[in-house]
Amino acid sequence: MSVLVYVEQVDGKFKKSVFEAVSYAKAIADKQNSNLTAISIGNVDEQSLKELGQYGASKVLNVANEQLKNFVNQAYAAVIAAAAEKESADVIVLSNSFSGKGLAPRIAVKLKAGLVDGAVEMPQLEGGKFLVKKTAFSGKAFAITELTSAIKVIALNPNAFGVKENPAEASVETFSPEIKPTDLTAIVKEIVRATNKISLPDAELVVSAGRGLKGPENWGMIEELAGLLGAATACSKPVSDADWRPHSEHVGQTGIAISPNLYIAIGISGAIQHLAGVSSSKVIVVINKDPEAPFFKVADYGIVGDAFEVVPKLIEALKAHKG
Repeated sequence: MSVLVYVEQVDGKFKKSVFEAVSYAKAIADKQNSNLTAISIGNVDEQSLKELGQYGASKVLNVANEQLKNFVNQAYAAVIAAAAEKESADVIVLSNSFSGKGLAPRIAVKLKAGLVDGAVEMPQLEGGKFLVKKTAFSGKAFAITELTSAIKVIALNPNAFGVKENPAEASVETFSPEIKPTDLTAIVKEIVRATNKISLPDAELVVSAGRGLKGPENWGMIEELAGLLGAATACSKPVSDADWRPHSEHVGQTGIAISPNLYIAIGISGAIQHLAGVSSSKVIVVINKDPEAPFFKVADYGIVGDAFEVVPKLIEALKAHKG
């Protein structure tokens, strides 16, 4: 038996969440005394594929099919399942990214496997049991799930497991499984991505703001603070609904769920729908002039004060520290 990890690429490059998934999969393989194989779909240069060996992959299956140049959920799931069967993999790991959320259940069904999505810790392999800690109730709680199936699929939350180098010599092998026409009924014609911005799901630091900013014209200080910290910018649902900020920045239950190391919420009251998408953050800092704001109940650190007074002082302090 072995472990298989799907390495998602964007424009031929791997994000940090991929290296987290490979590191996580390698740790599982070591616990099981088995090998780790990675599978990449799309056009990635051989050198980048071999670099996956730095994180423990001993083999990389490269699927460079023109039909799969863009992400196609059904076809990608079929290819990953075929790779799992080829490698006799009993554990399949992937990142719980936007595409991973769609792939994981499809792969599990194809392989008749048990599934844990939103994993946040290494599995506990004790007494013949396979236990995985995961987020539950939209990130408001954790659950320990026991997988009893012979094959297991685990979708790892971004920023839940650190990148760990475990150098191995990775061989690259071309993999060309059969792709059924029925797997290509829905084709992605074009993907438009935000440029020159840190991706929210992968961000380790996020600065977010809400209606307390009073209008889009005041977002300059949020962007300046984020720039000084090297953070991504985000917003609450009312802000994106009002078109103050793009919908791609909306975090929450109906937006993007994130789990950064640090989440700074400015002028956001903390409605339960917003908390559901950010409660997996390791450290939450809240800045709000209302001392009764619900967000303070879940914050690790809080500042009761006007954002228009507090944020400029933070910017000034950061500039002095960097200077």
